[in-house]
Amino acid sequence: MKEKKGFTIWFTGLSGSGKTTISRLVQDRLRERGILNVEVLDGDVVRTNLSKGLGFSKEDRDINIKRIAFVCNLLTRNGVPNIAAAISPYREVRDYARKEIKNFVEVYVKCPLEVLIQRDVKGLYKKALAGEIADFTGVSDPYEEPLNPEVLIESDKETPEQGANKIIAKLEELGYLSRVTKKNVYTEEEEAKIKKRLEDLGYL
Repeated sequence: MKEKKGFTIWFTGLSGSGKTTISRLVQDRLRERGILNVEVLDGDVVRTNLSKGLGFSKEDRDINIKRIAFVCNLLTRNGVPNIAAAISPYREVRDYARKEIKNFVEVYVKCPLEVLIQRDVKGLYKKALAGEIADFTGVSDPYEEPLNPEVLIESDKETPEQGANKIIAKLEELGYLSRVTKKNVYTEEEEAKIKKRLEDLGYL
């Protein structure tokens, strides 16, 4: 199967679920495959550079996601594989992104709220629960789970490496990556010697 050059891997999930970590691992795996031009649009970075000045109302969140989708679409149609890692809490605007981008692989990084509160590296959930942060997704603002994501990663049960492996496998299945055939560890001559040795020892 011929590889499709441009595609978007769209990560969605609550803050702290592991989107950025897994997306970086996937980027590394793609580069190991020789895909060196893969771009990553991280939610926090986009907020700083592309969507500076936007707040966290539903309207502003939707504008932010549509801006990310616009960039992803440009990259995809020009043959550049890319990864978007943003909370993107609303199903309607994620469906908009899917429709716009076409070569779209949705990855839902799922994690229970209680686990996220325990992790809470940035202290955001603590502040949100205390009422210090308004409109915080998963606490005071809703998160609408994807209904049929191409990949579901339960980050409280799976390691980031396992999650990255699932994504790479799905990209192969969908034809965005060629399947890698494992090379034999030994040559035929070496295998014959090992077999002979095992026979001499009585194992075969």
